[in-house]
Amino acid sequence: MKKFFTFIPLIALCLSLVSNENRTSHLETIVLGSGCFWGAEKGYEALEGVEDAVSGYADGYGIKPTYREITKYANKYKRNNFAEVVKVTFNKEIISLRSLLEHYYESHDPTQLNRQGNDIGTQYRSTILYTKASQKKVIDETADEFQKLLNDEGYGEIQTLIKSLDKFYDAEEYHQDYIQKNPNGYCPDHSTGVAFNKIEIPKIDNSLLLSGKYVLVIDSQDYCPYCEKFKNDVANNYQGSIPMVYRTAIELDGLSIQAPTWATPTIVFLENGAELFSYQGYMEPELFYKALGKFKLGNSEAYDVAFNQGTDSRFCKEYQIFKNTPDGVFIDKLSGAPLFDTRDRFVSRSGWLSFTAPVPNATYELPDNSYGMKRTEVKSISSNIHLGHVFDDGPNGMPRYCINATVLEFVAREDIKNS
Repeated sequence: MKKFFTFIPLIALCLSLVSNENRTSHLETIVLGSGCFWGAEKGYEALEGVEDAVSGYADGYGIKPTYREITKYANKYKRNNFAEVVKVTFNKEIISLRSLLEHYYESHDPTQLNRQGNDIGTQYRSTILYTKASQKKVIDETADEFQKLLNDEGYGEIQTLIKSLDKFYDAEEYHQDYIQKNPNGYCPDHSTGVAFNKIEIPKIDNSLLLSGKYVLVIDSQDYCPYCEKFKNDVANNYQGSIPMVYRTAIELDGLSIQAPTWATPTIVFLENGAELFSYQGYMEPELFYKALGKFKLGNSEAYDVAFNQGTDSRFCKEYQIFKNTPDGVFIDKLSGAPLFDTRDRFVSRSGWLSFTAPVPNATYELPDNSYGMKRTEVKSISSNIHLGHVFDDGPNGMPRYCINATVLEFVAREDIKNS
């Protein structure tokens, strides 16, 4: 379900714990009858977005749903006979029901009643059995449109029976993937040659994503409650330097994505156009930023500080860079949220960046009794990463926020005004 690389085993372990309750499934099923199910099954399986196609029997009663029974002369002309059908499971984010029905109508002759070519009997009837009431509108619209196209070509009325699915019975094992098992097997083509007017969907340009790091969110074309929750809890507040981009499942051309797209959201950590690791489903902020931390920081001192309550080396290179920066704001290295202002910075000679106050509502504090000391830890509200500690020995009776430089980035105030 997810693809993780071995160089991030802790993240892989963490991300493997995905609940089935935090993602929106876009898999649907529909049952279609168009004559002999062997060739039909093969045709559906060749469509991008079709997850599974199973040959079987449906829409009958009073007899046993087996191939032997439905082909008996005593049953093959009865209205209660079962039809040969294919249960198609498809990802509607990749292939729409409309597209699937276009293939269905184009691949057989729906104007023939209880037959397809030389295959004669009620088991060969054209039928659509829907599994959700919402599918009926699309089915009716597609049928009406194809009828007009058939009329233009001199064909008669569509005989396809449209009703809700009662029960589906799997066909015998030897019928499953029959054409794959028997490449020269019986596979007649009874299509009319009439085709829908296809609308060409322009492909999105992903060339920009082929260089550098990106957080790719595979979003839904329809309403997805967990997509909205991720946007509200994480994406809408994200200001980090690694761009976050959105795509749907049909907009991934040119990218190397291993993650499945049958459920959304799926968060993919992308480098040079290739997936490094991903997470399927709603990703809570703390987990998202831990994954982002590994993606951006790797096994660095900054990652150790952010997630393992580590401490920068005294007078580290980042401290040397940041101690005399011009007017501006220090931001969270992962979320991009403002944390500290240069106007509150002072030189403490401790070897770590020191401030008298954080940006309002940017940090929170909690007791830290590690290493036999009583201290107060400072963490970022936006990403929950460790920033440092606060002490009561600042200038003029003010606090001293002792902050690790490796988990910060700097933005000049002039750049903030112009952004």
